[in-house]
Amino acid sequence: MKYKAIFFDRDGTLTYFTTEKEEWRDKQISSWSGKPFELDYDKMMSLFHIASEGRKPWYKTLQDEREFFKRYYYHLLIGEGVTEDVENKAELLLNELWCNGDRALYPETVGVLEYFKSQGYKMGVISDTSPSLEYTLQQLGIAKYFTSFTASSLVGAGKPSPIIFNSALKAQGVTAAESIFVDDCKEEADGAREQGFTSFYLDRSGEINDEWTIHNLKHLVDFVEEVNQ
Repeated sequence: MKYKAIFFDRDGTLTYFTTEKEEWRDKQISSWSGKPFELDYDKMMSLFHIASEGRKPWYKTLQDEREFFKRYYYHLLIGEGVTEDVENKAELLLNELWCNGDRALYPETVGVLEYFKSQGYKMGVISDTSPSLEYTLQQLGIAKYFTSFTASSLVGAGKPSPIIFNSALKAQGVTAAESIFVDDCKEEADGAREQGFTSFYLDRSGEINDEWTIHNLKHLVDFVEEVNQ
């Protein structure tokens, strides 16, 4: 077997965000503020900055993360003009929106993970995310497939920095040349390839066709079976 390990990005690769929670959030906040609610990128990043209270990194543990997002929702409500019972409303948003049914698995995810497990691959996740990386995958029932969970917030660098990729490799005791990586962000997939991984960009739209682009995780199975012939 040419490869010993395979690493996956999480969001957009193994999982996708559901719309139900976002719709519930917008409706709930609008009912409290009395006006339509929209959360664009600039507003979200401003709230992240306020909720961080000058701390860097923002969070290192699950408890840090919960407290951060409660502050985030508190300041969000204040910014929307909500003045009554703000603490309890922020707590409600936290409990409904933080690691609570906001993600789902792509149809092929479990089958592909089962294949690589059956073939003896070491498996890890590399994600630009918070300490709840492993927790979210436990909720979805797929954490059991992985023996490393490399989150940018815990290693102090995000993809495509060599720091986060090297941390993942170290956790599995493999080299980049022994590893496959897949990500739905082309820049991050390219960055892994520059570090020596066999790296694929996952383009679910099917619009891009080249040697290092796949359109479904099942294509990883096709690739390794061809390589191992």
